[in-house]
Amino acid sequence: MEEIDTIHTKYPYYGIRKILVCLKEKFPFIGKKRVSRLMHKMNIHVVYPKKNTSVSNPQHKIYPYLLCGLRIDKTNQVWETDITYIRMRQGFMYLMAIVDVHSRYVLNWSISNTMDKDWCVSVLSETISLYGTPEIFNTDQGSQFTSLDFTNVLKDNNIKISMDGRGRATDNIYIERLWRSVKYENIYLNAYETGQEL
Repeated sequence: MEEIDTIHTKYPYYGIRKILVCLKEKFPFIGKKRVSRLMHKMNIHVVYPKKNTSVSNPQHKIYPYLLCGLRIDKTNQVWETDITYIRMRQGFMYLMAIVDVHSRYVLNWSISNTMDKDWCVSVLSETISLYGTPEIFNTDQGSQFTSLDFTNVLKDNNIKISMDGRGRATDNIYIERLWRSVKYENIYLNAYETGQEL
């Protein structure tokens, strides 16, 4: 999993097959199914148009992508969020961040050992209490973000809901760039032992 994370961060456009080729140098007996399973477990999404860019729930409502052609010229106009895998010396954790798209400012972030919706709702609610509300909030179609608990917080605050289209990983390119910076400038330089240390 550490090796997959290193390859993915360096080459975010690599799919399962290319990652598998890179892994074969160190792990000659690893197979495509195992790589796929581990990438799913790590919540890794390839940054190029493809099917199933996130784990969605077919019973949840999917909202349209509102940012296409939109001129974003002020703070608190559009916020976006995502979750990434953080490798530890042993095991892994998840990092969620909420970013103001205009300023690229990280408004809030949190680390957890699970990706459940309650954690995501808590981070969202805390961010709203600290910074007010944006006009639009953009996410991918992950089940945490399409859940009623999450979308109801947005609706209750009169925030328009926007979701990346399927096969449109570049729709959240700003936060993908943040993940690359965080990993290269911090995570890869430190061997964190515990979630508290991280």
